[in-house]
Amino acid sequence: MPKRCTWCGDDPLYVAYHDEEWGVPVTDERTLFEFLLLEGVQAGLSWITVLRKREAYRERFDNFEAEKIARYTDKRLEKLLQDPAIIRNRLKVFGARTNARAFLEVQQAYGSFADYMWDFVDGQPIQNRWKSMQDVPANTPLSDRISKDMKKRGFTFVGTTIVYAHMQATGMVNDHTTDCFRHRECRQLARPA
Repeated sequence: MPKRCTWCGDDPLYVAYHDEEWGVPVTDERTLFEFLLLEGVQAGLSWITVLRKREAYRERFDNFEAEKIARYTDKRLEKLLQDPAIIRNRLKVFGARTNARAFLEVQQAYGSFADYMWDFVDGQPIQNRWKSMQDVPANTPLSDRISKDMKKRGFTFVGTTIVYAHMQATGMVNDHTTDCFRHRECRQLARPA
């Protein structure tokens, strides 16, 4: 049994997320938007709760296609608020449309959301060397800066802790502990072309 970061426990869904996704550099626009929305949805909840609803989010939110979500009507968002398959928080559900619109504006201004985000780390993941999960910060001065910039651009649910979680999820930062088998694997990944 390989050694893993302690946060994923032994839940098969959590373990698969840890082993296959968390910390892997992402430049795919749809995936970056998916994590942006899901990290925002997670605010105040556990990540496993969000992971268990992820497929429902993919179905209800047009596979995280920002162009479609940006056009959602109030009526459609109100209907989503009645759906028990997702987290029915009004601010978070309506925030999906707000963030889709801001996401599209960033794409327009920077060519891609990936270019916008990865520019904050000069195109290369930050390689941390934490010995235990207690050492891993919830936010950093960089996530503070990105959060502030995103809020200025009209995003919602992008506080510094959410932004840092997004950075971890999308591999902008490698926060696997040094005793975790994924630390070395993620360290060896360069930003995809």
